Amino acid sequence: MANPASTRGEKGGGARLATSQARRMRRIVDAAIQLADEGGFEAVRLRDVAEAADVALGTLYKYFPSKEELLLFVVNEGTERLERFVAKRGLRGDDASERIADLFAHATRGVSARPDLSRAALRAIAVGSPGSELKVAAFHLRMTRLSVAALRGETPDVERPLSEPVGSDWERRVALVLEQVWFSALLAWASGLNPVRTVSERIRDAARLLLESERQPRRGS
Repeated sequence: MANPASTRGEKGGGARLATSQARRMRRIVDAAIQLADEGGFEAVRLRDVAEAADVALGTLYKYFPSKEELLLFVVNEGTERLERFVAKRGLRGDDASERIADLFAHATRGVSARPDLSRAALRAIAVGSPGSELKVAAFHLRMTRLSVAALRGETPDVERPLSEPVGSDWERRVALVLEQVWFSALLAWASGLNPVRTVSERIRDAARLLLESERQPRRGS
């Protein structure tokens, strides 16, 4: 029979270990953010991240096998913050297209506030790396959940597992198209082709066209 005092000690040691690992992981992520802020994608070299975070390179690899996975972790943290913000504050707009425009305006402001970090993150999403599929999928699923909530005028359920589909098939398809338009416009901004205001203009136009076409009578009906 286990000694109660020993069991308590094991539990306490496990908690301390988990806390220590969480702090170490936080240092790694914060170091990557700082490097990306200063020099973009190319500046996020894992050896430099490990040095800045004061961890062994082998330890860093246990958490993040590639810099793409590290940057995708940052992407998902940012999307989670956007979800919590929208859940708390709601979206402005009297109809679905206005709420969609408000959602992506907030998302775009978050991206443009830290341009070098965002360009690095966009590259990580676009290129990915072997094994990063789950993090990329999580980002897309969170954006879909936000878009469907905006279409419906509802509060996104941030506690709902990402594996559970939201909305109707039509709403998910609209959300996917809107996200693709947004991502394409962001890539154009990141490469210097368009100013950031164009990103919001593209998503506003896409939302209006998609949602207004749904209200138009079908030919032959």
